[in-house]
Amino acid sequence: MFAVNSQEQYNKVMSTNKKIPTPEEIEKEFQEFWQKKYGGTVRLINATANEPTPEGEAEAPEPKKTFDLKFDLKPKEIKHYLDRYVIKQDEAKKALAIAVCDHYNHVRECHENPDAADTDYSKQNIVMLGPTGVGKTYLIRHIAKLIGVPFVKADATRFSETGYVGANVDDLIRELVTQADDNLELAQYGIIYLDEADKISTPPNIIGRDVSGRGVQIGLLKLMEETEVDLRAGNDVASQMRAAMEFQKSGKVEKEVINTRHILFIISGAFTGMEKIIKKRMHQSRIGFNAEITSQADDASQYFEDVTPKDFIDFGFEPEFIGRLPVHVVCGELAVDDLFYILKHSEGSIIRQYENAFHAYGITVLFSDSGLRRIAEKAIEQKTGARALMTVCEKVLRDYKFNLPSTGVSEFVVTDAVVDAPNVELKRITEDADYNRNAVMQEQVRRYEAQFYAEHQLQIQFDNEATNLICERAIADETEIQLICDQLLESYQHGLNLIKQNTGRSRFAFPKEVVENPDQVLEEWIRASYTTKG
Repeated sequence: MFAVNSQEQYNKVMSTNKKIPTPEEIEKEFQEFWQKKYGGTVRLINATANEPTPEGEAEAPEPKKTFDLKFDLKPKEIKHYLDRYVIKQDEAKKALAIAVCDHYNHVRECHENPDAADTDYSKQNIVMLGPTGVGKTYLIRHIAKLIGVPFVKADATRFSETGYVGANVDDLIRELVTQADDNLELAQYGIIYLDEADKISTPPNIIGRDVSGRGVQIGLLKLMEETEVDLRAGNDVASQMRAAMEFQKSGKVEKEVINTRHILFIISGAFTGMEKIIKKRMHQSRIGFNAEITSQADDASQYFEDVTPKDFIDFGFEPEFIGRLPVHVVCGELAVDDLFYILKHSEGSIIRQYENAFHAYGITVLFSDSGLRRIAEKAIEQKTGARALMTVCEKVLRDYKFNLPSTGVSEFVVTDAVVDAPNVELKRITEDADYNRNAVMQEQVRRYEAQFYAEHQLQIQFDNEATNLICERAIADETEIQLICDQLLESYQHGLNLIKQNTGRSRFAFPKEVVENPDQVLEEWIRASYTTKG
């Protein structure tokens, strides 16, 4: 068995062989090698073999896949799209939207007019700074989805310098082609996202060759500028086999390459310790000018806003490497309110996954606001950002997913009590049908209040007594909560808007009297509003 390192070497080897093996012989040789090395558990399958072409007939070439780049997005449109999935990070979204538009507008121009490629242009490669779980990967993934280009995400820690044990950075380009379904033209406009890039910084005290730090930076540097990557990796057995069969058929091996000129590169990381470098530089610049050194909070993102290329160099990056990443994007840490908002409003909320999981068993799960907030509070303690939300949810609801499908429970509510004591609440839900039904109905009242606000911009809230009365009436009449509330508040939209007009008041607490005699209470409130107005 031999390794093909280049087309020239391969052609030389093949030309010196007295007997050129047939594709069947090559496949048999590979199969024998595989079985000898791994036993009968591994079998090599030739998925690329075709039916033999009749003698004298030319084999029809596969149609070339084409790609028509039509990029007409504006920065505000990209940010508005990202707002649906990632909360806060407004400045990061703006910076990303601008960089992406600049890049793909240039790519479109080059696509339409090849002469434009000769003009001076600095590619808008990006470095993103921020703690884990704040949405860095999520932002880039959705940008790629919006534009319609392939996206490859990898961790920098798995790469090493070419020739050493570990993945080669060129594999990123080959994976991009795979993600593009082997459409080379589409792949050359893709996005490569390298996470944990701070791990490939070169420690200042390292002795010897740093194959996973500086070596990887140099390898990436070539890709980020412009180079051609051979799509047939030298250590890829499948590629070797296809090359051998191609030579057997045509007498030569076509070299497949992809140019990286228009591929957008984005690296990211937490860059822990970078804030100390920035802080030291900023404070040193003030010393000697009798300027007061103000103390700042220990929020790393606050210092990241002032990051410079020199800070990256001091952190351990090569000047040439960081010079190819002109756009610096900072993502800030998330607070409890942010995680709550993600759970409740984000289109990519993990809550949708749990709703679907229970729905598969015919069970409806309702997440109360109190439950969502408690999940957010527990998640923030783990210091891993939005990633902790799923960890908390899984811990809380694991026994529910295991037990409830085998019970008669068809719906339940995730309250703060469920989050704090999941096993205790699970027992009550499964053993006390009245307790569970009342909890579900109370949550339905809360959701009616939210719906009323969304439709009329009037905030209403039934107190505990009023809520209990509504639930009791729904049970007695065997009626839905929605219908009961609609009947009670039939005249309230107009009446409350009138009160708002007279007094400016837009929040209303509903006591049990609203449930017992809604029209009389509304009339009294309206009369009182005119008195207040006068």
